Amino acid sequence: MKRFFKPVEKDGPSKKPSLSSEKEDGENRDISGKDKREPLKFLTWNANSFLLRVKNNCPEFTKFVTSFDPDVIAIQEVRMPAAGSKGAPKSPGELKDDTSSAREEKQILMRALSSLPFANYRVWWSLADSKYAGTALLVKKCCQPRKVFFNLDKAASKHEPDGRVILAEFDTFRLLNTYVPNNGWKEEVNSFVRRRKWDKRILEFVLQSSDKPLVWCGDLNVSHEEIDVSHPEFFSAAKLNGYVPPNKEDCGQPGFTLAERTRFGTILKEGKLIDAYRFLHKEKNMECGFSWSGHPIGKYRGKRMRIDYFIVSEQLKDRIVACEMHGQGIELEGFYGSDHCPVTLELSQGCFNSKHDEVSA
Repeated sequence: MKRFFKPVEKDGPSKKPSLSSEKEDGENRDISGKDKREPLKFLTWNANSFLLRVKNNCPEFTKFVTSFDPDVIAIQEVRMPAAGSKGAPKSPGELKDDTSSAREEKQILMRALSSLPFANYRVWWSLADSKYAGTALLVKKCCQPRKVFFNLDKAASKHEPDGRVILAEFDTFRLLNTYVPNNGWKEEVNSFVRRRKWDKRILEFVLQSSDKPLVWCGDLNVSHEEIDVSHPEFFSAAKLNGYVPPNKEDCGQPGFTLAERTRFGTILKEGKLIDAYRFLHKEKNMECGFSWSGHPIGKYRGKRMRIDYFIVSEQLKDRIVACEMHGQGIELEGFYGSDHCPVTLELSQGCFNSKHDEVSA
């Protein structure tokens, strides 16, 4: 395999760039009012292992980030374990480094993130105990949030299970990065039940957070309408090993069941939220209108879904300049090694209609 990074030095001390939110609180406060600004350009991407993408697809993704120049990068499926030795409490905001292999993997990521263009960003992590799920948030140092939470309850220090949430409080809006649990195929605790609880909590969060506009992004693991999948009949009839759920609304491909789509529609309606991509793109686009694509070999070849989103508060809809998916075709062009492609959002400048101009720091 071609390597894009120098081998890890085994001897001698090495300077480790600080990439977590710890010990950097002063950095936000050092930014003067005239230099600090609110983000306007956003990128979300389910990397399907951030480490593998850095190892195997870094030059292409770096070129894309340099070209688009986002103020915020939201990553899902980081798949890096949280710090903490086996059997000990974990630190979900830090990368594991208590073994030689973990230290090497951490250094690979840190070297990439301390190089341009990523050196212009501050990074927050919310990680699972193992190489599963997890999210990351990169924000330009000139656009720093006032607070960052890792749960829907906005409780200090608490992380959601599996590191599925990073919530950033900016002066005039909130940004929510989520990796939504997959619905699964069965009426089980870690399948339908888990997803119902998640959707209920998201609705509660949205309704309780209406004091300022919201930009909600990430892998939301749902295709809202038939226009959001390439082959509606295929996904509606999908089964796992012939299993048929007891309730008809739970039948079909996870992410395209009637139950999930209905709950998602309720979240948008009651939360007064807009699907930014669909707001601009009314028609189905079979070439580049989907963010997830099935494996190029097998029955899922050419089967695609739009499950990665930018959802914004209604008061922001007139400021949506562009919302695009950057992958196309069944050969996964522009996916940079993942099964998801990056999705971007651009907002125009203007005053957010927030009920409160200030958030306590």
